[in-house]
Parts: sequence; structure tokens; C-alpha cells
Amino acid sequence: MPSWIEIVLRTLAAITILFALTKVLGKRQISQLSLFEYITGISIGNIAAYISLDLDNLWFLGLVSLAVWVSVSVGMEFLTIKSKKARDFIDGKGTVLIKDGQLLKESLHKERLTLDEMLEQLRKKDVYRVADVEFAVMESSGEVNVLLKKAYQPLTPDTLGWQVPNEREAMTVLMDGDIQDEVLTNLGHDRQWLLHELEKRNVKESEVFFAQIDSNGELLIDTGEESKQPQNSQQSKPKDRVIMLIEQFEAELIRLERLSRNESDRRVYQTAIDRFQASTKSLPDQLLKH
Repeated sequence: MPSWIEIVLRTLAAITILFALTKVLGKRQISQLSLFEYITGISIGNIAAYISLDLDNLWFLGLVSLAVWVSVSVGMEFLTIKSKKARDFIDGKGTVLIKDGQLLKESLHKERLTLDEMLEQLRKKDVYRVADVEFAVMESSGEVNVLLKKAYQPLTPDTLGWQVPNEREAMTVLMDGDIQDEVLTNLGHDRQWLLHELEKRNVKESEVFFAQIDSNGELLIDTGEESKQPQNSQQSKPKDRVIMLIEQFEAELIRLERLSRNESDRRVYQTAIDRFQASTKSLPDQLLKH
């Protein structure tokens, strides 16, 4: 057999074997790697290259080596699942880099992380002031996770005291011109309902590139072309926008009152809230009359 044909066959065999072994190792092997998983990935790649290119008579020993590496890696994963001590030894522990807005010099030196690299990691998290950080830790995978101080965290409905309904994922009902009948049935609709909705919007089934139904039951259509993009929602009326702005301003006053650092500031915000609520109490009713 010519050498080039043998290399082609070995390479195809190595690809097949690597695919099968990666399936055995699981998704963790292709996500954020621990130190041992990193070493395993490099070693398995080198062994696969040896199997593909080395034309000596002992190439099959590479298969034995691959089997050993995969067996050890799978065994290590089961061990780390069962034992916290083994997990800390093999995968390592997270290292606190920032606490209460202060950089920990010893931790940075331990992880061999320069200030420039630390600031770069913060910028990746959209953080530009160290003083805004309550807690930052480098995980065993090398990723830096950041917790901002309460005053600098993004607003959430819970912070504002709002009660919002549970959200569910948007369900795809049409993709590449193929209607997903099973998804429609689970949502309580059928193919005829979908075609009727498309007809109401003057959109043909063949023109739809992608369509979903969101948690509010609204059908969202994407034709894949900007010029033919259907308008699923109309602009809000001025009355609705005024009411929305009133609610947002009141919510902001309530947030500032909750975050007040002393009783004097809290009373100032509370007075402003009371006056604002009194002055706008009848405003929505007046807007509805016009």
C-alpha cells in the first residue's frame, strides 16, 4: 500500500477514534478546562498525530496509550464528583483577587497575574473601577468572575419592588420554511392557525425565514430581509409613554430611598415620593379622558 494512502486511512481512523473518545469524556472536556483536562487534551492530540503520521510497525501502541489516557481522565472525573478533597487537589480552588473594592496583592502574585491583566479581565465584565467591585475571584478554569457592590448593580424588578410574571423561552414554530407542528401542538395551536396569522400579515410561508411565539403568545416573524421585515408591534401611543415615564421616575425615587445611607437622606426621598404620588395620582385618569 502506498504511504500516502496509509496516512489518509490512519488519519480518518484517528478522527473517528477521537470523536468517539471525546463523546466518552463528555461536554466538560470541550468547555472551560481544568489543569488536568488541559494536559489530557494536549496529550491525546499528540498521540492522535503519532497514529496518523508515524509509519512504523508499532503505531497500534498509540491506541493503547489513547485508551489509558481516556480511562484515567474518566476515572478522575468520577473521583472529583465523589470527593471534595480530590476536587480541590485536581481542579484547584478559586482565588479571591478583590474584596470590598481592594485588590489583594498576594493573590495576584500567587496567580502570576499583573495589574494590567487584572484590569483587562474587569473590563471584559464591563467593570472599569476596582472600587465598584464587592468580590472578584479567579476560578480553577482561569476565568475571573465579578460581583459588583449593591449600589452599582443593574436595576432589576425585584430591586424596584415590581412583581413580574414568570418568563418562558420563545418557541420556534417555523424555521427555514419548515413548520414545526409538534411545537405548535404543545402551544395549543395548529398549522392552520399559523397560516392564518401569516395571511393576516400579508406574508407567505415561503417568505418566512424564522418565526417564534414568545411567552406572551405573540407571533414574531423574521423574513431574513430587512426590506420585508414585518412590523410585529406598533409604536406606543404618547399617553402610554407618559404613563411609563411616570412609573419609571417613581421607581427611581423609591430605589434611591432604599439605598439612602442615612436617615436624613431617606426622609428627603420619602417626602419627594409622597409629593410626586400626590401630584400624579389623577394624571392617568386625565390622560384617558383626552
